Amino acid sequence: MSLTLHKTSLEPTTIQEAMRFSEILASSTMVPRDFQGKPGNVLVAIQWGREVGLGPLQALQNIAVINGRPSIWGDAALALVRGHPDCVSVQEGAEGEGEARHGWCEVTRRGEAPQRRTFSIADAKRAGLWGKSGPWTQYPDRMLQLRARGFAIRDVFPDALRGVLTREEAEDTPPEPRHVENLAAAVAPAPAPAARPASEPLPLIDPNAKEHSIATVELWHRAAQKAIGLLAHDPAALRAWADANVGTFGAVKERYPDSVKSILASVAEILEAITEQEEAE
Repeated sequence: MSLTLHKTSLEPTTIQEAMRFSEILASSTMVPRDFQGKPGNVLVAIQWGREVGLGPLQALQNIAVINGRPSIWGDAALALVRGHPDCVSVQEGAEGEGEARHGWCEVTRRGEAPQRRTFSIADAKRAGLWGKSGPWTQYPDRMLQLRARGFAIRDVFPDALRGVLTREEAEDTPPEPRHVENLAAAVAPAPAPAARPASEPLPLIDPNAKEHSIATVELWHRAAQKAIGLLAHDPAALRAWADANVGTFGAVKERYPDSVKSILASVAEILEAITEQEEAE
């Protein structure tokens, strides 16, 4: 493997090098715990880092996947914005009293008016964040400021962050609900017609005008197809057999309409074919 030296860091230049590089980093204990033993995650984080301008090790320290979306630590996002050639200034802080207390961030881009974003205690309460265990309880002003920062820098410098959320915002955003289709139900075959018990036999008249009582629809369908096959050469006899079974077809159709439709379609197809042949002759 030959890695290319870019300034002060090693960066892979081919997919093979990237995969090997990721395996080496994943086996190290000097990367964040979430990446240890997970070369695939390492590779994705490095690629996301390249998208926004972070080196491989910077990406592993500052890129995280929260609720299925890539995110970046607020300080790293701020560094990317400050390093942008069009960044004039980024100012931020916290001020106000009571529920009106808020974090604020004002960002100025070259050639544009300054833009200011705020995030108040009232906003945090509406979002279910205020009083939440962890940083929102330990460092409330800092969290208000970080939320305001995330909105401001993403609005003014989307080209620097490429749509990546700040980690602080991503952690506070609930995962989107996913609708999962019941594929088993979608592809499950229609149940086969239940076998009719002998106490409810299905009637059928054979080509010899003899009436039969058949136990199941499968056997009934098979017997009807056999009769059609025997009479296929004699259209008059086939018509007579179909006419003789009008009553039985009606009785069976109430229970198994598809089977009767199939039999009648077979009769019609044979008669049509014979008619066409006679006309041709």
